[in-house]
Amino acid sequence: MSTRTPSRILLGILALWHTLRLVGRRVPTPFPVRILIAHYLYLGDTLTVTPLLAKLRQLYPQAEIVMTVPKAIAPLYEGRPYGITPIPYDPRDVSTLNALICNSGFDLAFVPGDNRFSWLARALGAKWIVAFAGDRPAYKNWPVDQFVSFPDAPQTWADMIATLVAGESPPPYQRSSWPDPTCKPIDFPASPYCILHVGASTPLKYWPADKWSALAEHLTHAGYTVVWSCGSKEQHILREIDPAARYDSYAGKLSLDQLWHLLKRASLLVTLDTGVAHLGRIVEVPTVTLFGPGSAVLSGAGEFWRGSRFVAVTIDDFPCRDQDLLFKRNIPWMKRCVRSVRECNSNLCMQAITLDMAREACDLLLSRYQHR
Repeated sequence: MSTRTPSRILLGILALWHTLRLVGRRVPTPFPVRILIAHYLYLGDTLTVTPLLAKLRQLYPQAEIVMTVPKAIAPLYEGRPYGITPIPYDPRDVSTLNALICNSGFDLAFVPGDNRFSWLARALGAKWIVAFAGDRPAYKNWPVDQFVSFPDAPQTWADMIATLVAGESPPPYQRSSWPDPTCKPIDFPASPYCILHVGASTPLKYWPADKWSALAEHLTHAGYTVVWSCGSKEQHILREIDPAARYDSYAGKLSLDQLWHLLKRASLLVTLDTGVAHLGRIVEVPTVTLFGPGSAVLSGAGEFWRGSRFVAVTIDDFPCRDQDLLFKRNIPWMKRCVRSVRECNSNLCMQAITLDMAREACDLLLSRYQHR
């Protein structure tokens, strides 16, 4: 039996019960008292929900806003940014569903990303559920009361999520809106230091090892301590980049809350298009992000983070960045690549990013924010 099966059975029963209970009463509430944001997203996508939090808090200053958060990410929300209540959730862990059931009863719910979590929202007694249109298969959409279309013009995913609720755009991000999480002590590098995050969700996002090595040498010559970062299962990447272990590594050594504090004190973060890039935006570390398969438009700063210290390095209009799929929706203006390693045997889009392009972006941010 799948580890998700007990949760799915319980969700189905509760969703059906609440659907029957709400027959004839499923109408939007003008002044919601309790609001739910239901999802199970990875780090980067979870952090991109932030504009929606800001917009809801602006519109409903007195409302209780509850958001499901993957257990590994929950410590980052310890300080309750925008006054939300984070509740750890894992579809494979029925105990986390039980904790949510104890908090049931919502006037309004939003589902960013995968609409299967509209079933979770209904199971938790949400009276009105809002989600993006076009998800498939169709059963995911059955509990949804209001569908929002994706914009016709290019936007970041973060700004798009904010359109789930009607009204003016939220005010731009303020660092003071997100208190630092607490964490166990860590040994920080000698300052000033730069973090090079070399891991990503797919090898198709990897940058050539010799370029990472040359960039580390460039930053060292500029007077910065260089440290490596990646996940615990990605240390083989570092062995290729830095076989002599010339630079210290935090690979697999830090929790997310510890990584937050490491980033916070850094002079620069250079990262691939991954969740750490979004975390860098939250803590406001100057960040250079290398985009290959991904879209610098979709995952860039956008309106909400327009004041961020951020430079995207990419090859515009790369020929095979030609797919328009986002959470199983086709968006005509989208230009990205979601191919697997079985479909692409050479990440030419990443190889095309030159060392000079990365060095120039780093030098620009370091000269602009050298006071850090």
